[in-house]
Amino acid sequence: MTAMDTITVIIPARYGSKRLPGKPLLRLGGRTIIQHVYENAAASRLVDRVIVATDDRRIYDAVRGFGGDCAMTPKGIRSGTDRIAHVAKDIDSGLIMNLQGDEPFLTPSVFERGLKAALADRTSDVVTLASKIATADELDDPNNVKVVMDKEGHALYFSRFPIPFVRDDDGKLVKTVKGHYRHIGIYIFRRTALLEFVKLKQSALERMERLEQLRLLENGYRITVVVTGSPPAGIDTARDMERAREIVRDREGR
Repeated sequence: MTAMDTITVIIPARYGSKRLPGKPLLRLGGRTIIQHVYENAAASRLVDRVIVATDDRRIYDAVRGFGGDCAMTPKGIRSGTDRIAHVAKDIDSGLIMNLQGDEPFLTPSVFERGLKAALADRTSDVVTLASKIATADELDDPNNVKVVMDKEGHALYFSRFPIPFVRDDDGKLVKTVKGHYRHIGIYIFRRTALLEFVKLKQSALERMERLEQLRLLENGYRITVVVTGSPPAGIDTARDMERAREIVRDREGR
C-alpha cells in the first residue's frame, strides 16, 4: 500500500460550543462523546490512523487518557476544516476524513461506503455522503442540507432550501420527498485538495448559504456523493444530549 491509499481520520474538537459547552467531554454510558467518536473511527479496518485535533488542553488530556492520538492546534482557527488541514499538512496520508466530534453514533457501517468509493475513484477531490429524505419536515428543515447530484453521483449543488423544486404540469409546487437527499457532513478529502481548499477565499455562494462545501464547487473541485442509510443525528443541544443518553441506556439495557 502506498501513502496515496492510506486513510487518516481527523476529528476536530473544541470545548467552547455556544449551545453545549464542553460537549466533547460530556459522558455517554461511561465514556465521553469524543471517545465514542474516536473508537468508532478506529474500529474500521479501512482506517490507518485516527487523530483528534483540538486547541483545548482538557480535550487533549482526555484523549491521551483513553489511549488516543491527539494533536494540539492553535487557538483562533476559523473552522473545523481549517483545523484538520493544520494537522494534515504534516501527515503522509493520501486520504483525510473529516469526522465531526459530536457524532457518537456514526459507525463504520455508515462511513465505510464513502471510504471505499474514495479508494476506488481517484478522479474525485472529495467524497461525501447523503441519505434519502423520508419526511416533509426533514425536507423543510434548513438545518438539513439538501444535495442534488448528476447521473454519475457528483454533487451539482448543496442548499438549505428544499431542492429540487418539484412542480406539476401546471407549474404548481408538488409536496413530495421523492428524489430529495440530505447531505451527511462527512468529508473524505484527497490530502492535496484539502490543503488547497483552505487557502481559497470564501466564495459568494458559500457566504449566502453558509455552506463551505460550495467553495469547492465554485472553484471547480469534484465532489462524489455516496448514498447511504440515514445515521442517528449528532449532538448540538442539551435536548440532543438527553436523547443520546436514552439511546445508550436502551442499548445497555438490551
